[in-house]
Amino acid sequence: MTLAPETPRPTPGGPAAPVPAPAPGPLPRTVLPARTVRPGGAVGEVRRSVALTRPSDTFALAGAAAAALGLTWLLFARILPFDGAVGFVLVAYVLFLGLYALLVSFDEDGPVIRDRLAGVVVRSLGLVMIVALAFVIAFTLWEGRKALPHGNFFTQDMKLAGPLDGLGVGGILHAVIGTLQQITLALVVTVPTGIVCAVFLNEVPGRFARFVRTIVEAMTALPSIVAGLFVYATVILALGAGKSGLAASLALAVMMLPIIIRASDVVLRLVPGTLREASYALGTSRWRTVRHVVLPTARSGLTTSVILGTARGVGETSPVLLTAGFTAELNANPLEGPQVSLPLATFEFVKSPEPDMIARGFGTAATLMALVLLLFVIARIIGGRDPGRLTKGQTHRRVLASRRDAERFAARAPSRTAPPDATARTAGPETSSRTAPADTPSSRTAPPDDDATNPRSTP
Repeated sequence: MTLAPETPRPTPGGPAAPVPAPAPGPLPRTVLPARTVRPGGAVGEVRRSVALTRPSDTFALAGAAAAALGLTWLLFARILPFDGAVGFVLVAYVLFLGLYALLVSFDEDGPVIRDRLAGVVVRSLGLVMIVALAFVIAFTLWEGRKALPHGNFFTQDMKLAGPLDGLGVGGILHAVIGTLQQITLALVVTVPTGIVCAVFLNEVPGRFARFVRTIVEAMTALPSIVAGLFVYATVILALGAGKSGLAASLALAVMMLPIIIRASDVVLRLVPGTLREASYALGTSRWRTVRHVVLPTARSGLTTSVILGTARGVGETSPVLLTAGFTAELNANPLEGPQVSLPLATFEFVKSPEPDMIARGFGTAATLMALVLLLFVIARIIGGRDPGRLTKGQTHRRVLASRRDAERFAARAPSRTAPPDATARTAGPETSSRTAPADTPSSRTAPPDDDATNPRSTP
């Protein structure tokens, strides 16, 4: 390809610029890059790797980790009088970060070094959280391994079991029933109230909405003992109601409500405004838009907010102790009498010095974790669908409705395709006499206006 010299443009109002004579010699040409020959004999460009991890990154991580461990061992064992596993891990981690930054600096510049260090720190924190969670779960299951295999542990209460009785007597059925009833009543109060309040904060902005949002944010840090004392003073002392599972559920609702409102408010803010605008453009009211557009779009996030509130309330001990008391018997009536929950039963079990009671406490804690996991799975199944995604039942009903519509259309098709003479023969004389004749073009044509053709003369 030859590059042609650009012709100078004439200046407006002035003489035309002279065209310079081409310079002697060969004209400049473009130079194409030479094709590389790969080992297999194929000619072409080498494919660029798009992998996120390169071999040099792996070598840098492994080398920095090995060097950090070696230097830390040298410091703790030979040079400095340091001791302890926690100090060893901290010093090794600090040395690892420094050595990793040094190794990356040989190939990359400053922004890439900072990015690699930030990635290592974030992944390390995630690993620490996973290890801590795994340690808590494993330790709880290991300590409760003696109580969990017994069937009576899940089918009996502690009415006939004493502190010195073995694990073959007594169980936590009363605590399981109490926890399920209390958390269910609390969810009945908090889920509709919290979602409606979050919708109000998003759809009806104003001074009152800002005031409510401030109160909600302040209540998210409310201590649990304060919520228990509030319900104890208002429901039990002022109203004269005794300690019961209902009072405990009200205390849990006070703890759960700010969490659900705050999380739902954040989720509803993330709904795109264009969806609301499209609904308003179709003439839909505000509340119909909220029901059919906003809430279905934020279904998954609202489920997460309910899960967060449930996690806050299901593990509380002090509000239940103040408002529901403690009992070793099964009480399936949440409106009357003391009732115990799984966290409170765990607290009472581990206070005993007897090994069997401590094993019951850790078994109760393991049961609580399994129950919370089950509630989370159920919540995800109910509300974890994507916006607009139908369930199997809804899809089946849509298919049945489509089949009925197809059958109805097929039944109407022969009457629409029948010839006109057959329709006239099937019609009776009375029907044909009542039928008006079709208008012809001549009958639809208006007669000419005499005034338009022969205008009258004015006197």
